[in-house]
Amino acid sequence: MSLEKIKAGIRDVPDFPHPGIMFKDLTTVFKNGNDLQEIASMLYDKYKETGLTKIVGIESRGFITGPILAEKLGVGFVPVRKKGKLPADTIEESYSKEYGVDIIQIHKDALNADDVVLLHDDLLATGGTMKAAYNLVKKFGVKTVYVNCLVELDFLKGRDTLEEANEVYSLIHF
Repeated sequence: MSLEKIKAGIRDVPDFPHPGIMFKDLTTVFKNGNDLQEIASMLYDKYKETGLTKIVGIESRGFITGPILAEKLGVGFVPVRKKGKLPADTIEESYSKEYGVDIIQIHKDALNADDVVLLHDDLLATGGTMKAAYNLVKKFGVKTVYVNCLVELDFLKGRDTLEEANEVYSLIHF
């Protein structure tokens, strides 16, 4: 199986969530067990020697492949969620989106200075959500932060917001 086959399986949804947006829907890939296993294997091979201790997944699609990879690597999984969704004490970060401002949160006890973190989501577009999540993770003083997305929309230059990260890696580029 190849990345080209997986890439071809990603569905384009026009005008979602707003007019003019061409949404890259990965649920068509996630529903295929072979594709999901292939993605997990590729990510495992990429990160198995990095010393990761935690995968931090961003709501909501980072909750799909993030825990799969955490299990394969034998590390913990930490969710980053929209404001008001986590039950214990949190810290938060706000960020601008093309259609407003949003706030994400992480539990105050989620990470520590000894952690090596992979910050994971399904898609990197303008970088607003990922940069906010990166800022949250850095507040813990962790050793290293790697950034990973399954898909990157290169023309939106979201990667440019993450210059401080140890590495930004995406499997598929559009």
